[in-house]
Amino acid sequence: MAYFHITSDSTCDLSEELIKANNITLIPIGIMLDGEMYHDNVDINAKKVLEYVDKTGKLPKTSATATQEYVDFFTQMTADGTPVLHISLSSGASSCNEHAKMAAEEFDNVYVIDSHQLSSGQGLLVMKAVDFRAQGMDVKECFEKVSALTDKARTSFVLDRLDFLHKGGRCSLTKLIGAKILKIHPHISMREGTLKFKKSYQGSLLRGVGQYVNDLAAEFTDYDKTRVFITHCEADEVIVEAVKNKVKELFDFDQIIETHAGTTITSHCGRNCIGVLFIAE
Repeated sequence: MAYFHITSDSTCDLSEELIKANNITLIPIGIMLDGEMYHDNVDINAKKVLEYVDKTGKLPKTSATATQEYVDFFTQMTADGTPVLHISLSSGASSCNEHAKMAAEEFDNVYVIDSHQLSSGQGLLVMKAVDFRAQGMDVKECFEKVSALTDKARTSFVLDRLDFLHKGGRCSLTKLIGAKILKIHPHISMREGTLKFKKSYQGSLLRGVGQYVNDLAAEFTDYDKTRVFITHCEADEVIVEAVKNKVKELFDFDQIIETHAGTTITSHCGRNCIGVLFIAE
C-alpha cells in the first residue's frame, strides 16, 4: 500500500480523538477578534467565541488561509516524498479551496478536493478518505473516490435563535424579532456549496429538532450506514440526547459520533445550533 497523508482545513470539525487515531493533519483557519488574529483550535475555540460575542455583542471574522500558508504546510507534509490528499472547506463558503489549489500547483504529489461542504459534512469526506486509505487505495484512487462523494454528503443544521445571523447581516431585525416571538427555528442545509434556508420549525427547540430528524429520515431513505455525525455548538445536553435517540430510532448507522462545531460554524450560527450529517447514496 502506498501511504499518503490526509489533510484538511480545521473547519472539518473532527474531534481530537478522531484526528489522532486516524493520522489526519489539519491546517487552522484564522479568526479575527478586535483586530487580533487567532487560529482555530490553536489559541481559540468555540467556547471563547461565544464568550467574546456575549461580552462584546460583536461577531468575530473568519480569515481564509493564505496561499503561502498552504505552500508552507504542503512543503512540510511532503518533505519525505509522501503524497498529500487535502480536503478543503467549500469554495462556496471561503477562498481556502482556491488558495490550496494554487499552492498545490507547486507540487506534483498534492491533490486538493473541494468538499462543497463545511463542518462535519467536510469531516465525513475526510473520514471516507481514511476508510479508502485503510482499504489500500493510493492517493489518486482515493482522490477520485472522495471527489465523487462531495455532493452526496448531507450537511444541515437547526438554529436555536437568529441572533448570530442578525449580527452577521444575514437576517433583518424584523425577522429576528418575529422569530423570537413565534419561537421559530430555521433548518439550514448545504446546497451547491453554500448554506441556505430550507424550512422552519415552530415551538420549542426540543420539538423542532425532533421534527428535523423526522424530515431527514423521510427524505433520505438510502444512505451510507458507516457513520453519522451529530454536530452542535455547545448545545444543551437534553437537546443532544434527544437528537441521538431519534437518530437511533429512525436510522441504522454503524457509528453515531457526537462532535462539537468549531469556531467557523459557531461564529455564524450561535449556541444550541445542532445538525445531523451523513452521506446519502
